[in-house]
Amino acid sequence: MNRLAALYTAVFSPIERAGDWVTPTLARFLFASVLLVYYWNSAMTKLGDGFAGLFQPSFGAYTQIFPKAMEAVSYDASQLSLFHKLVVIAGTWAEFILPALILVGLLTRLAALGMIGFVIVQSVVDITGHGVAAGLWFDRQSADIILDQRAFWVFTLLVLVIRGAGPLSLDWLFSKITGGGVNKADLRLA
Repeated sequence: MNRLAALYTAVFSPIERAGDWVTPTLARFLFASVLLVYYWNSAMTKLGDGFAGLFQPSFGAYTQIFPKAMEAVSYDASQLSLFHKLVVIAGTWAEFILPALILVGLLTRLAALGMIGFVIVQSVVDITGHGVAAGLWFDRQSADIILDQRAFWVFTLLVLVIRGAGPLSLDWLFSKITGGGVNKADLRLA
């Protein structure tokens, strides 16, 4: 039995050590391959015309983010408050900026935490404003858009909050420039 345990340890210890850099690197890759374009395309639908569109969201932006409020004002966004406009602008910018930060691995923990908040707010709006069914956990369905899929999104983002961006990132590069050499602890904190 001791030989079996020793063999198991010999095989999996290097894999565990590699996890210090593989796990956050793969989490960023997974985010980029699954969610980056999704969020950037979503943000593009919220921009108004031209450069001013960065500050004057499209009609669709208000409808996506505040569906009940838009319905209450007969879909006339000009009747919404400054608060609504600021939330729509901030949400649109967040859909561009936070994924970009995760992509390059800059301020990754903060960006991933912001994305978790974004996913939660997005899910609440989808359920309460757009009538999307939340679904159930521990059922036969594995493709419910809210509870099932977004749980995986949040888990991937939690990996980045906990483990950081990994060694293939600007966070790691800046930590080397400001803090010195590379060791195992650096890979965990990157």
